[in-house]
Amino acid sequence: MKWPRTLASRLALIFFTGLVLAYGLSFGLQAYERYISSRSMMLSNLEQDVATSVAILDRLPAAERAAWLPRLERRTYRYRLDHGLSGEAMPSSDPPMAAESIVKAIGSDYRLTFQEIPGPNAHFQAHLSLADGAPLTIDVTPSPVPVARWLPVVLLIQLAVLLLCTWLAVRLAIGPLTRLAQAVDNLDPDKPGVQLDESGPREVKYAAVAFNALQARIAAHLKERMQLLAAISHDLQTPITRMKLRVEVMDDGVEKDKLWSDLGEMEHLVREGVAYARSMDTSTEAPCRVNLDAFLDSLVFDYQDSGAQVERHGSTGSLLEIRPHALRRVLVNLVDNALKFAGAAELEVCREGGTTVIRVLDNGPGIPGGELDEVLKPFYRVEGSRNRSTGGTGLGLAIAHQLIQAMGGRLTLSNRERGGLCAQIELK
Repeated sequence: MKWPRTLASRLALIFFTGLVLAYGLSFGLQAYERYISSRSMMLSNLEQDVATSVAILDRLPAAERAAWLPRLERRTYRYRLDHGLSGEAMPSSDPPMAAESIVKAIGSDYRLTFQEIPGPNAHFQAHLSLADGAPLTIDVTPSPVPVARWLPVVLLIQLAVLLLCTWLAVRLAIGPLTRLAQAVDNLDPDKPGVQLDESGPREVKYAAVAFNALQARIAAHLKERMQLLAAISHDLQTPITRMKLRVEVMDDGVEKDKLWSDLGEMEHLVREGVAYARSMDTSTEAPCRVNLDAFLDSLVFDYQDSGAQVERHGSTGSLLEIRPHALRRVLVNLVDNALKFAGAAELEVCREGGTTVIRVLDNGPGIPGGELDEVLKPFYRVEGSRNRSTGGTGLGLAIAHQLIQAMGGRLTLSNRERGGLCAQIELK
């Protein structure tokens, strides 16, 4: 047997099958008990009715007997004032129950013979002679116990109720598990998660409380790590500054230049570490409504004033609720990367559905396809063109990714068909 794939369908199958079997067993027992009771009642009525009818016909004058036959006729048996139809003698080993009831009713007063009448509607006849010698035949057509017409409708309604109860039970049982699975699937250490509702049955409430506590511990752990990174990065600035002061009083030479370069790189790395730690705190800047076109024009003009080859294409003509300093930091990181590896950058903006899309394009070497997601992680640098020798720390894209997530947006990287990299920002 092949089981369904989902837990809900498996539970529904088990519950519905169990309920149907239990209901079927109960209905079968009740139907059997009703059949036995109805059969006993019918046979008892048959005995009384046959005894009464034969007694009436025996006492009536022969001329009046035919007029009484329609009055004495019943659904499954009737009376005939003749020798009946020709048939076969009924075996005495296994007679019908109706024949036994007729024997009980009048067998002590009349000599009875039974014959089976073959044909499309097989039945049997009981033959006897009245007191005046006239023949009398009881023609019996056995039929099953009648079933009420409303019974199949009631059965269908009951099965529908069972199916509805099964669906409700499975939904109540699987609903909390589904919500927990969705919450775990949406759990993202980089942004606050949604708290599960801590109400319902004891087991559901316990699972929700445990998940919310786990989520809080993860957030606290990450916050502690970021605070540690920020503190170390901040504290390193002081000894680096003292070292730079000592290097300044050294005699000019190759060693001085090397030390000065190393200290500069260390200072840049420390600043990037502080910036990344600050990007984890989403409460440092309140969102406000900004004219996005004017905001991007300001950024592009600043680059053009410094002699950088940066151009902007497209417009939205709308106001957007964003964190302007955070978005500017993101765009600066992306444009600086484009200028560093391609010497020029293009800024495109448009509306796609209900989403504002900003793309930073370059014609540089791009990034290998297998590392497009990895470069968004902190301290990850692509080997080759994008390595430490270019001045990269592996935090620029991670900071941009973190800030965009804090604003409820999305940052994705892809290689362009004609070469170069496309950094796409989606904001709602």
